[in-house]
Amino acid sequence: MSICSSNAALLQRSIGDILRQRRTYQNSVLNTLTARSFSSKEDDVPEDGKQPGLMSTIFGRMRGSNAKTESQAEKSVAKSDGEPSENALVVSSPERKHHKVYVVELSRKPLFPGIYTPVMVNKNEKLIKEIMDTKKQGAQAYVGAFLRREPKDATKPLDSTTQTETSASSSLNSSTIDLDSTVDPAAQLYEIGTFSQVHTILPGDSADSAQLLLLGHRRIRRTAIVSADPLRVRIEHLRDESYSNNDILKATSMEIVNTMRDLLHLNPLYGEQFRTLLSLSGSIDLQDMSRLVDAAASLTSADDAKLQSILEEVNVPDRASDVLMLLKKEVELCKLQADIRDQVESKITKDQRRMLLMEQLKSIKKELGLERDDKSALLQKFQERWEPRKALAPEDACRVVEEEMAKLGGLEPSSPEFNVTRNYLEWLTALPWGQHSKEIFDVAHAKQVLDEDHHGLEDVKERILEFIAVSRLRGSAQGKILCLVGPPGVGKTSIGRSIARTLHRKYYRFSVGGLYDVAEIKGHRRTYVGAMPGKIVQCLKSTGTSNPLVLIDEVDKLGRGHQGDPASALLELLDPEQNSGFVDHYLDVPVDLSKVLFVCTANTLDTIPGPLLDRMEIIRLSGYASDEKRAIARRYLEPTAALEAGVPSGAASLADSAMELLINEYCREAGVRNLKKQLEKVYRKVALKLVKSDKLEITPLAAQEDQKVKSEEASAASSGQDVSESDGALPNLSAGDSSTSQDGQSSETSGSAPSVSQEAEKGPTKKSEAQQKVSYSGEPLLIDDASLKDYCGQPPFAQDRIYVSTPPGVVMGLAWTSMGGATLYVEAARVHESEAKGAMTTTGQLGDVFRESTAIAHTFARRFLSDVDSENKFFSTAAVHVHVPAGSTPKDGPSAGCTIVTALLSLALNKPVAADLAMTGEVTLTGRILPIGGVKEKVLAARRSGVKLIVFPEANKRDYDELSEDLRRDLTPYFVSHYEQIFKLALQYDKN
Repeated sequence: MSICSSNAALLQRSIGDILRQRRTYQNSVLNTLTARSFSSKEDDVPEDGKQPGLMSTIFGRMRGSNAKTESQAEKSVAKSDGEPSENALVVSSPERKHHKVYVVELSRKPLFPGIYTPVMVNKNEKLIKEIMDTKKQGAQAYVGAFLRREPKDATKPLDSTTQTETSASSSLNSSTIDLDSTVDPAAQLYEIGTFSQVHTILPGDSADSAQLLLLGHRRIRRTAIVSADPLRVRIEHLRDESYSNNDILKATSMEIVNTMRDLLHLNPLYGEQFRTLLSLSGSIDLQDMSRLVDAAASLTSADDAKLQSILEEVNVPDRASDVLMLLKKEVELCKLQADIRDQVESKITKDQRRMLLMEQLKSIKKELGLERDDKSALLQKFQERWEPRKALAPEDACRVVEEEMAKLGGLEPSSPEFNVTRNYLEWLTALPWGQHSKEIFDVAHAKQVLDEDHHGLEDVKERILEFIAVSRLRGSAQGKILCLVGPPGVGKTSIGRSIARTLHRKYYRFSVGGLYDVAEIKGHRRTYVGAMPGKIVQCLKSTGTSNPLVLIDEVDKLGRGHQGDPASALLELLDPEQNSGFVDHYLDVPVDLSKVLFVCTANTLDTIPGPLLDRMEIIRLSGYASDEKRAIARRYLEPTAALEAGVPSGAASLADSAMELLINEYCREAGVRNLKKQLEKVYRKVALKLVKSDKLEITPLAAQEDQKVKSEEASAASSGQDVSESDGALPNLSAGDSSTSQDGQSSETSGSAPSVSQEAEKGPTKKSEAQQKVSYSGEPLLIDDASLKDYCGQPPFAQDRIYVSTPPGVVMGLAWTSMGGATLYVEAARVHESEAKGAMTTTGQLGDVFRESTAIAHTFARRFLSDVDSENKFFSTAAVHVHVPAGSTPKDGPSAGCTIVTALLSLALNKPVAADLAMTGEVTLTGRILPIGGVKEKVLAARRSGVKLIVFPEANKRDYDELSEDLRRDLTPYFVSHYEQIFKLALQYDKN
């Protein structure tokens, strides 16, 4: 019963549809007869431009009215007369039927007509629903594919014309919504797009996503917006401009085809894309220029804006020219890509071939038992390295090594712990556990080496010989920490190297100046990334022995940071009672350092911490006198400077007067480093003069001489003797006794470093001899004191004495500095018309100790003056100003008391001090003269200033007697215990 009722309802609805279509048709005919005006978009307008016939129009509309549904008829009636309805008398052409389409955004490149492309639609459920509903009804779904603009190209809100057109469309069409006049939903899209057919739609994971396969049909222009959600626009179908198929266009077409063929040949990826295009579209008509150009444009990888401009071009010849240019660029890009690919593939093929051969070689060796895998080989290497050290190593080290090897065998090479364990075993098995080099305690040989390497410093050499003699009697040299203290350039570091030569010990040096990290001494924990042992463990590995000589340089310049105190860390290292079980943080195994001989260097003792200084034995290097500097310059520095400058032997020389002037007025410092620089400067200028003289003869070494040198080197190598050690090297010294310290400086071994004099006597090295031979045929250049200024400039120290004869109130004192000794004048003057009676002012950048000495000297001078001359009321009636010149230089120390007292008394008595007199010593309030330090430095300063009379405290007589005869020559010392003796000597005044 229900089926019958439903059929009856369907029949009744069909009859109603037919009646409504008839009424619609009748109304349309009446309207046509009345208006006699037809749309200009119709395609049946005759050539003469007249309006089509009435019957032709009627029958045309009749043919299109039979397929309309009731809803389309109702929409057609609702249309205005000024615009053709898409449901009333619609012709079969899609251009007439589809004036409104839904918009699909393209994010990558535009869609060209005749081309298929997949598009992913997201977050647009209404659009997907409309398309799927159309597909379900069996009709074709058409959309407009528009490319999304770049953010910078996004259009502004609709202008007034577009807004007016949109409002008009809203009033004419009941389906059009009323849009906001300030918002354009299609502003991010280009105006020109492609009228596309939805070939396939695949639903996505959610209801608002789907994948569409679009086929482009023709170009369209967006004219207005119909709805915003989903976006639907009114469009205008575009046609290509007419063109004539001339020879130029045919040639362009052929060139496009050839270029496409080259492109497909160069890059297989384009071939796949082209085959996919053919499989979807069936074929490409090469005679249809427009479709050919569009297909070619779709193959290129040009940017979106360029491809959009191609799509917007309706002139086919211009479009063909632009596409041909893009194809040519694509071909060139493919060629460049092919070249790069060939280069990379050739390199990769070579590496792969080598890797394959290496793997095959490894497999062959493994099959033959010649080689194991990496881990097995690594364990075998550690085992072979550890076997000769195992017998002498302590039990703790043996136990740790065995545990770590077992641990390494159970780890995978890819494990992070594998590399940590491997590095740990590298250090443990590389240390010289219990291995010592044989020492030589020969005092005669030690004296010979020290005399070869250093001139003067007799007290230092004597102390080193004593140390070697004690070591010979004891059988070992450990137990003492030597500390060489002296100004820069006196040879502290080279003395440490000489000690290593005399004892036949390996030499290792590292500097702790500015060191602030304790880990540099005691190592890092193994848990840290990039952890390493400390310097001393690196020293043992580098030297390969447990008893090297370690020179710790610049201990007075240790820093202190947030990572600990290095000075405190050195206590365990340098203490003979503790370093037998030194524990490095990285190794975490006790290491015996009791056999290591430590030698430290410093410029001053003031900044060395007390506990660290207490563990050292101090050896002072005071500096060199003028005659010692002269001998050092002649024996060592001058030959070396000439050799480094390339000056031939005998081509230039420095006169004795010039050398004396160079030492006294250019290089007055305690050391000889500045003297070496000045000599190098002189010989550099000599080399320039020799080259300009055109009297040099540079001869390349002949081939036979070169062969002779090579044969000599080969014979020396075959005899087992190193060429560099053939002059005076110690017996039983291997050629491999040199290593490199961890701070980048050469760690030379004992016996392997020739002295400076030996290097100078050898002449040019073999490397320079093998290159060329230089000879000079002109007159030798003699540099005298008159021409020295041309080489070194004006002397910085014209004279050390400010006064030739000192006036009243001026006294010369002697001072010690970290750079050696120096003369120090003390000036006292009365402040005229001063109301501060008896006051004293001090200037000259004085330290706290110096200011205390000044106050003590003023008090004692007032009392002493009242004793010797009670009538003199100078200090009671006058204000005194005491000044020490060179105020930019800080001055401090307890040795200027007697000098200040003498200057005050000389001013009060208006008597100058005796000529050529200098004094040093501290005075107490009772007049006692206290001992001072730096006697040798002060004697050297007095000699440089030409002073003949020197006043020393009585307690320093033994220090003066220990000086060499050369230093004491032409000097008259006075040793005093009370200031009254200085008063009689300096002012020649006897109170009796």
